[in-house]
Amino acid sequence: MVEALVVRCVLGHRLRVAGNEEIEGTDWSDAEQDLIVADYFAMLEAELAGQRVNKAERNRALQALTGRKRGSIEYKHMNVSAALTRIGLPTIDGYKPYQNIQDSLIDAIDRYLTSRPALLQPQAPPPLVGVAERAVLFTEPPPLRGDRPAPERRRMEALVRKFDPVERDFRNRALGKAGEALVVEFEERRLHDAGRKDLAQQVRWVADLEGDGHGYDIASFAPSGEKRLIEVKTTNGGQTTPFFLTRNEERVSRETEAFRLYRLYDFTRAPRLFKLRPPLGDSVVLETETWRVGFG
Repeated sequence: MVEALVVRCVLGHRLRVAGNEEIEGTDWSDAEQDLIVADYFAMLEAELAGQRVNKAERNRALQALTGRKRGSIEYKHMNVSAALTRIGLPTIDGYKPYQNIQDSLIDAIDRYLTSRPALLQPQAPPPLVGVAERAVLFTEPPPLRGDRPAPERRRMEALVRKFDPVERDFRNRALGKAGEALVVEFEERRLHDAGRKDLAQQVRWVADLEGDGHGYDIASFAPSGEKRLIEVKTTNGGQTTPFFLTRNEERVSRETEAFRLYRLYDFTRAPRLFKLRPPLGDSVVLETETWRVGFG
């Protein structure tokens, strides 16, 4: 509970409590920010474990500890959701991201994650049961490509660089393999339900059978029999979490209309999918991330 968290998070600090001091309209202290972040991650851990979380009860406990109002605490939790979305981590259901994030809260998130590196280490994804059968729920429209967003605060930029979700997802081979396996099952089910059991039996997990290097992971089909070369990109983050596209994958996307990019997101909680088709530049912003350096 929150009362236990305060011992760990704000040891050596005194939180200002309503009735002793009027604090509305004053800046949040580091101790208060640490308490908000720790409470958020405690709720998130419980949700991911399938446990029921009483947000109202936890909010009241924080009110008693800090003297802050219910709405102020909710906005702080929404701020944490916004920050975790930017670094590709799961967020709590019901706390929609709210972008007006104070630098001191970003610092508190940095302190929490830095002291708990295991939260960011690649882990084997949980078993997924029955997801592929829910084809209608599983597939969603892709996000719309918008104008380049306004520059972020420097502190948020630094947080994203430090806990880079793109690099983390790219190196998480267990996550990538789990996403590919789920798409293989999904494709077989989709073709089977379309009356093409013959094609379902021909779906091939190319990356698993022959290794990376083809520029796609799975060879599948449209119900009409047209080939589909599917590259799968998986994240535990949200719908707009960026991802790496290799030179080879980008080349294949230009060379054949059969290419499809399947983006799996929110994988740990409840995987969802959207699809992109060539030309990819019509749907996403492609930016050079690294350079190949040679001497000839």
